[in-house]
Amino acid sequence: MTARRGLPALALLLALVSGCSTVPSSSATVQITQVAELPGDDVGIEPLGPEQGATPEEVVRGFIDASSSTARNHPVARQYLDGEDAASWSDSDGVTIISSDFAPVQTRSGTVEVTAALVGTVDERGVFTVADGQVYTHTFTLSHESGEWRITDPPDGLLLLEPDFARTYDQLDAYFLDPTGSRVVPDPRYLVSGPAQPNALVERLISGPSAALAAGVVNPLSGARLRSTVRVAGQNVTIDLSFPADVTDATAQAAAGQLVWSMQQLSLRRVTVLRDGQPLGVAGTPLEQSTDDWVSLDPDYAPVDAVGHYVLDGALRRAADASPAPGPAGSGVYGLVSAGVSVDPRTSGLGLMAGVSTTVSPSGAPATLFAGPYGGDLAPVLAGRSFTTPTTAGTRAEVWTVRDGSEVVRLPAGGTPQTVNVTTLAGLGRATVFQLSPDGVRAALVIEGPNGGRLFVGTVARDEDAVTVRDLRSVAPSVEQVVDVAWRNSGLLMVLAGDPSEERTVPYTVDVDGWDLTPVITSGLPGQPTAVAAAPGRQPLVTAGRTLWELGGGTWVTLVRGAEPVAGEEPFYPL
Repeated sequence: MTARRGLPALALLLALVSGCSTVPSSSATVQITQVAELPGDDVGIEPLGPEQGATPEEVVRGFIDASSSTARNHPVARQYLDGEDAASWSDSDGVTIISSDFAPVQTRSGTVEVTAALVGTVDERGVFTVADGQVYTHTFTLSHESGEWRITDPPDGLLLLEPDFARTYDQLDAYFLDPTGSRVVPDPRYLVSGPAQPNALVERLISGPSAALAAGVVNPLSGARLRSTVRVAGQNVTIDLSFPADVTDATAQAAAGQLVWSMQQLSLRRVTVLRDGQPLGVAGTPLEQSTDDWVSLDPDYAPVDAVGHYVLDGALRRAADASPAPGPAGSGVYGLVSAGVSVDPRTSGLGLMAGVSTTVSPSGAPATLFAGPYGGDLAPVLAGRSFTTPTTAGTRAEVWTVRDGSEVVRLPAGGTPQTVNVTTLAGLGRATVFQLSPDGVRAALVIEGPNGGRLFVGTVARDEDAVTVRDLRSVAPSVEQVVDVAWRNSGLLMVLAGDPSEERTVPYTVDVDGWDLTPVITSGLPGQPTAVAAAPGRQPLVTAGRTLWELGGGTWVTLVRGAEPVAGEEPFYPL
């Protein structure tokens, strides 16, 4: 865990950034240029060209295999194409990813149909979109005029098998700033492995956030351009930029922090940012920077006091020692069934608390939302038929919940409840879980459908007039019967969902864009997990058999090693 500190101008950063670098309504399209940027001396296992006398099915299969090459312009893949098509085929129009068990079948002479499960697509900017159960089908037409079968109508872009994509491309985060200017927010991009990545990643930052994220973040690099190719020497990297004429020092400084956090993923620990070939010249900004200079922007900052909590018999307890939380909530006065606690971003102390009760109801409604200071008296603020477990983010003192499955409510500290517009929620179903990301820019929802709960992620957009949640999108369409979700960190979710093969609920992790859905071990659990809690820098907690379990050392263990399981429900971490 790290202390919250930063450069002197950071407190005023957002106001100055937003003055000249607002969230764009659209961004210029930038193609995946890494194929063209790869050096001449490529390394790796290169595919073979077509064999003499190859059948149409073998030619199509060979073309797909050769598309996974990292060689400039894919010369081997072009050998499988007819003369004119070999010259005109574009290999830079994005990537289509299919399952490895695809089937090329010759339907008639010179025609081969490829059918496979569609995994997803990557657009020209490196943004992955997960497929929602679609089947990929393409009919290849081949010519035999040259004496060998060759493809005459290849699909634009690359067609890759899932294992080849995972081997050839790396997931890297393009980092942008949350609206408070206090954290960088990951925007996953997929770039071809190799030495061209630093330059390509800076280009992605300049071109702006993905469409789904754009409304929720600020881009200090908006309007900037690279003056020369990014220079790398060992763990040092130099980035020479031209900024717009009206750029402020605070915006340039924020851009430096954005670049430092983005470059550290590539083991580039020391970053020099130049403005028109000269040092930035911003007071308090060293020439050579590292994440140590930008700890305050840590996307996965974990406050020291943000230990796990849970509910037992209506009372709030601390997971560290099963002791009651301070104040009336810890003694069970409110009969809580769930709760959430925010962390004051200025002091890192526990602040605003909200809890849901189904037993204490001054209005006579089935459920009541209580709120107040952690350790102090709580007051009823809202009544309804039901409320989702309250959720918080590390960048603002506010609590969110969903009332009656459809009305998203935001409660700022010292304010009154406000309805948040989520335009597409009504058409999707009833929300049973709503969890803000640690940076407060995204929200993960479990929405009930015909086959049980499904996982969606949306973007929190804020302007002077309103707060909305936009672009709800399914990020794990292959799993259904989702019962809970939590943020493992700013870009990774932990999900409890049904396992069709075993007909039980199990944990998974999945990236925020839907890539890499991975089962999590269930060893040690006494039964099916029913609730999950997670946070950056913390071990996940689950409730199973009305007892609490922590993931540690590759298995689920009791909260105190060697001790009896602690009874409890609805675990959470303050954020």
